[in-house]
Amino acid sequence: MTPAPLGPIRIVGFGMGPQHVTPEAAAALAASDYVIAARKSDDDALLAIREAVAGPFGLEVVEVRDPERDRNNPADYPQAVKAWHAARITAYAAVLRERGGSAAFLVWGDPSLYDSVVRIVTALARELGVDFEVVPGVSAPQLLAARHKIVLHRVGGPVHITTGRHLAEAVASGQTNIVIMLLSAVELTGLEDWQVWWGANLGTPTEELVAGTVADVEPAIQAARARAKDAAGWVMDLALLRAPEAQ
Repeated sequence: MTPAPLGPIRIVGFGMGPQHVTPEAAAALAASDYVIAARKSDDDALLAIREAVAGPFGLEVVEVRDPERDRNNPADYPQAVKAWHAARITAYAAVLRERGGSAAFLVWGDPSLYDSVVRIVTALARELGVDFEVVPGVSAPQLLAARHKIVLHRVGGPVHITTGRHLAEAVASGQTNIVIMLLSAVELTGLEDWQVWWGANLGTPTEELVAGTVADVEPAIQAARARAKDAAGWVMDLALLRAPEAQ
């Protein structure tokens, strides 16, 4: 059977689950033919949430085995990521050419924050000669602030968003109000007098929240992180860190 003509590719931010699918995201999914999702392991528990998002729209989730990536702190990290993205583009292009139609990529949180899908689909759309669109979603920092009932910045002040890998660098550069994402561990040595608002697996049944002065709550964060990972089989956490007010 000849595949349907390739339609636009849709990148849809879905927040942390079906409860965060906006009307705009719902319309984008209703206009799509199927969802493409990377399977990162044999027991990828995160696929179930994508299936829960896609299910109400009658969309099949087409799994694509995620290419291997060097995650052991490679000497040339940008090049390792570039090679991984290229392999993903090749894998997704093969599925799109075979199936045709209009595919949707479901992105955790919002596609603009620490996610590679926009970059990958930009190259993919160029290679295939099709258009694509991006639909925003509820981001993890937004949900963290809502859960803790706080504002992410001081009055009139900035918020610096970075990864756990670059926290020390951000502190050394003078940043005093920092959201850290993509944590492989929670390492807060030297920040004992800072305030922290932390959360894991936000918007899911295994959500965990801890807030307070780092010196007081770091053990609670470590315990809560372990609970979330044990309960869900995975953990996605982030935190807002704020230095004491200058006297």
